[in-house]
Amino acid sequence: MAKKAYRVRNWREYNEALVNRGNIFFWFSEDVVARWHENDSHHKRGRPRKYSEMAIECGLTLKAVYKLTFRMTEGYIKSLIKILNIDVEIPDYSLLCKRQKTLKVFLSKSKVKPEEAIHILVDTTGLKVFGEGEWKTRQHGYTKRRQWRKLHLAINAKTQEIEAHELTELGVQDGDGLSLLMSAMDKAIDKITGDGAYDQYKNYQLAEDKEFQLITPPRKDAKLTKECTGHSSQQKQTPQMRVALKTRDSYIERIRQIDRPEWKIEIGYHRRSLAETAMFRLKTILGNRLSTRKFENQKVEAAIWCNVINRMTQLGMPISS
Repeated sequence: MAKKAYRVRNWREYNEALVNRGNIFFWFSEDVVARWHENDSHHKRGRPRKYSEMAIECGLTLKAVYKLTFRMTEGYIKSLIKILNIDVEIPDYSLLCKRQKTLKVFLSKSKVKPEEAIHILVDTTGLKVFGEGEWKTRQHGYTKRRQWRKLHLAINAKTQEIEAHELTELGVQDGDGLSLLMSAMDKAIDKITGDGAYDQYKNYQLAEDKEFQLITPPRKDAKLTKECTGHSSQQKQTPQMRVALKTRDSYIERIRQIDRPEWKIEIGYHRRSLAETAMFRLKTILGNRLSTRKFENQKVEAAIWCNVINRMTQLGMPISS
């Protein structure tokens, strides 16, 4: 069967949105300039801050979008201020790095109705901290230690925006990220879809406690709750857990009836591919390597990346059929 071809029906608007992603005035707006300096000088003891959180976030956003170093970011902002003839002072590169550690980044997200429950897609990807380039490792092998972080994302299936994110150490399992993402979301959730890594007892229990449907394929050798007779299995499956595993049991029974590929189509599991698309956009536009060294700074850098992707998404997305 030939693969179905999809045609973008809003190409003119989407093309304009792609162009505006690089528009400097979209990232360096008049609202940012108006709130550039810190106005509240009595919030705590000590010398008041000269630059607001928005000014620091703007500088770090420009650094991420245009892939600059800290020193290049300082020079870039200086040139913008000079061209636009704006009377503000510029934070130097060391201050940007210092303030990044404690910066609070709030994701830009579309508003939804309070009673509207959303469908969340979860996935995890790796971001390199340091290591050698791909060409060198292919030609000569690895000669020094590499280090990675894991970025856990929760994507809104309707708007394709990032609803929550969490950066963790490499040793944290993908399935463990679900509880971290849930704690960062404040919207009503109808269902969450993830790959087989989220097929864990504790995640089904979390779905029962938070009252949402967890859609994740059970492993190929999965057994029904009543079929688990081992001592360790009985210890894991408490009465509360058995209630939570009713959904998983229904998945296993249905897969046995119609086979796994048909079950995925029937339940709408392939909607999860939008999470992989979001990962692809993030790495294509912003890269796959964190530039900062300290873990606290890396978490803020990842948050800046997620906010950049959300703002680009809000500019316009393709509508295809």
